[in-house]
Amino acid sequence: MWRLIIHPIFGRLFAAQVVALLGTGLLTVALGLLAYDLAGAAAGSVLGTAYAIKMVAYVGLAPIAGALVANLPRKPVLIVADLIRAGVALFLPFITEVWQIYLAIFLLQTASATFTPTFQATIPDVLQDEDDYSRALSLSRLAYDLENLLSPALAGVLLLFISYHWLFGGTVVGFAVSALLIWLTLLPIRRPGKDRPFRERLTRGTRIYLATPRLRGLLAVTLTAAAASAFVIVNTVVVVRNGFGGTDRDVAIALAAFGSGSMLAAFALPGLLKWRGDRPVMISGATLLTLLMILQVFVIPTWSAFLLIWALMGFGYAAALTPQGRLIRRSAHSDDRPAVFTAQFALSHACWLVTYPLAGGVMTAYGTKASFTVLGTLGAVGVIGALKLWPQGDPVIVPHSHPELPRDHPHLQGGGKSHAHALVIDDEHHHWPTHG
Repeated sequence: MWRLIIHPIFGRLFAAQVVALLGTGLLTVALGLLAYDLAGAAAGSVLGTAYAIKMVAYVGLAPIAGALVANLPRKPVLIVADLIRAGVALFLPFITEVWQIYLAIFLLQTASATFTPTFQATIPDVLQDEDDYSRALSLSRLAYDLENLLSPALAGVLLLFISYHWLFGGTVVGFAVSALLIWLTLLPIRRPGKDRPFRERLTRGTRIYLATPRLRGLLAVTLTAAAASAFVIVNTVVVVRNGFGGTDRDVAIALAAFGSGSMLAAFALPGLLKWRGDRPVMISGATLLTLLMILQVFVIPTWSAFLLIWALMGFGYAAALTPQGRLIRRSAHSDDRPAVFTAQFALSHACWLVTYPLAGGVMTAYGTKASFTVLGTLGAVGVIGALKLWPQGDPVIVPHSHPELPRDHPHLQGGGKSHAHALVIDDEHHHWPTHG
C-alpha cells in the first residue's frame, strides 16, 4: 500500500480525503456541542433531525447534482465543492438558532453529495490496475475508520485549550487543504461524453445500476450493512450504558472495537478479493453481520464477548461494502461511472434513511432484542436478495445478440449480431441478456 501513498496522483487525492475526513470529524464533535448549547436536553432531537436532513440531501440531491456537473471537468467540480463546504463551515461558529443548523447541514451535505461520487469516480481512472484499485479501496476504508477513532481524540485534546467554536476552524482548514491538494494534482483528462438531455443524465446512472445484476446484488448487500451499522451507530451507547452499566469510556471502547474490526478487514481484503472474488467476500460479510445480529436475539453476551462481536461486526461491515467500487468500475464505461457512483451514493443512503430511524425507534419502544430481531430480519432479506439478484460466477464476458441493430451498425463490426464481450449497460445494451 505504501506504493500507492507515494503515487504522484493518488497520493495527493488520498491526502485530500484524509484531511477532509479529519475536518468532518471535528465538525461532528463541535456540532453536537453547539446543538446542546442551543437546545439543551433536546439536543438529541436536533441532531437526529440534522442527520435526517443529511440523508435526504444525499438521497434526493445527489442525482440532481450529478446530472448538473456531468459534462464539467472533474477538477473544478471537486475544488468548488470543497470550497463551498469550507465556506459553510466558516459560518457555523456564528449560528444562534436551531433552524440555522438545519440550513447549514443541508448546504454542506449538498456539496458533499456532489464531491463524493465525483471523487470516487476519479480513482478508477487514476489507478487502472485492478489490484492497485483494490488496495486503494482498502486505504479509503482505513481512512474512514481512522477518522472515527482519531477525530474524537483530537477534538478532546483541542478542547482542553480552546472553545468548541474553534473546532469549526479545523473543519474549514480540512476542506481548504483538500481543495488545495486537488488543485495541485494533475487529474486524468476525461473524454467528453455524449451530449445528453438533463432528464437522461438525471436517470442514467440509476437505470444502469438497476439493470446490472451485480449492482442489484450490491444494493441488497448494502441493505444488510446499513441494518447492522445503524444498530451499532445508534444503539451502542444504550446497550453499553444500560445493558452493561458501562461508562462513556466503555462506549468509546465498544465503538473502537467495531472500528478495529473494520480496519483489520481493510488490511485483509486485497488478498481475500484476489483469492475468492467480490461476490463470495461481500455476501460472506453480509451473512456474518446477519448471523451476529440474530445471535444476540437469543444470547446475552458477556462484556468481553460483546467487544468480540462488535469487532466481528466491523470486519463483516468492511468486507460487505469496501469492494463496491470494483463492481461499479466493472459495470460502466468511464464516462458513465460518475453517474453510476452517484446512483450508488443515493441508493445506499436511502438504505440508511430507513435503518437509522428503525434502529432507534424499535430500540426505544421495545428494547434490544426487538431491535436486533427487526434489523437482523432486514439483514437476512438483504443476504437472500443478493444471492438471488447476483448470479454466481458473474462473468465479465457475456454472450448476447442484437436482433434490433442493423447489420452495418458500428457495434456489430467484426462480431455479427451474436457475439460476446465485456458487457455493460449502455446505448447498445439496454437490458442484461440474462436477468440475474
